[in-house]
Amino acid sequence: MEKILQGVHEFRTQDFPKNKQFYELLATKQQKPRALFITCSDSRVLPNIITRTEPGELFQIRNAGNLIPPFGASLGGEVATIEYAVSVLAVKHIIVCGHSQCGAMKALLDGKVPDDMLGLKTWFQHAEATRKIMQIKHKQKEGLERVRAATEENVLVQLNHLSTHPCVAAGISAGTLHVYGWYYDIGTGVIKQFDQSCSAFTDLEDVAIATSPMPVRHS
Repeated sequence: MEKILQGVHEFRTQDFPKNKQFYELLATKQQKPRALFITCSDSRVLPNIITRTEPGELFQIRNAGNLIPPFGASLGGEVATIEYAVSVLAVKHIIVCGHSQCGAMKALLDGKVPDDMLGLKTWFQHAEATRKIMQIKHKQKEGLERVRAATEENVLVQLNHLSTHPCVAAGISAGTLHVYGWYYDIGTGVIKQFDQSCSAFTDLEDVAIATSPMPVRHS
C-alpha cells in the first residue's frame, strides 16, 4: 500500500501540476471516448499504455477473462456499460482484447475453480462455448499453445455475445459501429487482430484498421 500511496502523492504534487490545464479541460467537457475497450482484469494489461491513449479516449470494461454476457443473460455492469458507450457516448469502435498467459483461460481449461468460488464458476458460464470449442477443435494442443488457442477462440466467442446486444447489432447493421478482436502478447508487445479473410489473428501492423471492421460471427 505504501507504493500506491506514494504514487498518489507524486501524481498530486508532480504530474497533475504539469498537466493542470489538460485535467481542467477533461473536467469541464463531456467525455467523447474513441472506443470501448473490453479486456481482462489482469494487472499486466494496461489499455492506455499499449494503445498510447490519453485519459478520456478509452471507455473500458475489465473483468476476468474479458467476458461479455449475451444480451438477456445478465443485467449487470457489462450490459449497462455497453449500452451507455454505444447509445449515449456514441463510440464508433469496440475492441475485445484477450492476452497471453491468461489465468482465466487456464482456469477454464483446467476446470479447477474451487466449489466455494461460486461467483467465478457462474461467471465462466459465459465462456462455456470457448471450452466446448477447445474440446473439439484444439484437443491436441498442450501448454502455452493450448492457452493461446483458448484465448483467441474466447475473443471470437465474446464478439458473438457482443453482437446479441441490440444497440451493438443496430450499430453494426447501420455501419456506424465496428468491432475488433485483439490478442495481446505481454512478453513481446505484439498485438494481433482477427482477420476474417484468412480466419486468423494477424499482426495489427499488417492490418488496415480503418478499412477492416471485425466480423461478429465465429469461423
